[in-house]
Amino acid sequence: MIIVTGAAGFIGSCLIQRLNQDNFNYIIAVDDFSDEQKNKNLDGKKIQERVDREHFFEWLDANYQEVEFCFHIGARTDTTEFNVDIFNKLNLNYSKKIWKKCLDYQIPLVYASSAATYGLGELGYDDNESLIPQLKPLNPYGDSKNDFDIWALKQEEQPFFWAGLKFFNVYGPNEFHKGRMASVIWHTVNQIKNTGEMKLFRSHNEDYKDGEQMRDFIYVKDVVEVCIYLMHHRRNSGIYNLGSGTARTFLDLVKNTFKALDVPENISFIDTPEDIRDKYQYFTEANMSKLQSIGYDKNFTTLEEGVNDYVKNYLVAEKYY
Repeated sequence: MIIVTGAAGFIGSCLIQRLNQDNFNYIIAVDDFSDEQKNKNLDGKKIQERVDREHFFEWLDANYQEVEFCFHIGARTDTTEFNVDIFNKLNLNYSKKIWKKCLDYQIPLVYASSAATYGLGELGYDDNESLIPQLKPLNPYGDSKNDFDIWALKQEEQPFFWAGLKFFNVYGPNEFHKGRMASVIWHTVNQIKNTGEMKLFRSHNEDYKDGEQMRDFIYVKDVVEVCIYLMHHRRNSGIYNLGSGTARTFLDLVKNTFKALDVPENISFIDTPEDIRDKYQYFTEANMSKLQSIGYDKNFTTLEEGVNDYVKNYLVAEKYY
């Protein structure tokens, strides 16, 4: 029996599909299942039981003896939300409770952290745990993820295996429900369909030309491969970066999207909204040596390969993974 929180979401639902491919079908899907569009991510997947997140801990107290592993992927992920109480409830305190239950019941745990913890990257993008208390996230979402990382590292009592994964810019299928928070590829395909062009944010940093702001984009299929690896590995507890290890520009991303659609490039630039301008990251790139040092040796999907697969096989086809 494997628990996946955030099961109906983007990464959680892709993880369940990947688990099903390896014949792990005894899945306990935990989420708030009130969003019917989001629930479509679970259509066709093999799930033993759906458990509302508000009732999850009672369920776990009654069923812990059957649980083999817990993936805590669920969180409030809206970086434009500034109500700290929401993040304290859904990200920080909920995660602490899951940690304590996994400790009490000796359930190995993998949880979702975020590259949002790195802020503007003043200290780089190295998953050195001694630096984590010094990081300065740019918004309450990043704060909530970093606060939990700091808390986890301070715990003298820990689940026998645990890992926090700092997801960088994840893209891929099953994000139809995310709206404004969906990946730039999703927005590009929709803009091209509607207007024939794509508008990117203009650079307001003299070190970067328009469209050459850089991110570490990682395909969701690579993210879930790492999750599967850690489920079997169960050693070397700690916090790990999870990106491709290679920063690419937004222009690279969008040009590859036009190419996958077989549509002529038509790219223009608009000012970055003022409400996010001073908190805008111009560069992120995961140092992936720590994960590789514990034996993870699969190659990450290139941006060209990932965009092509995502656009042609999921977005254009309107299919789920």
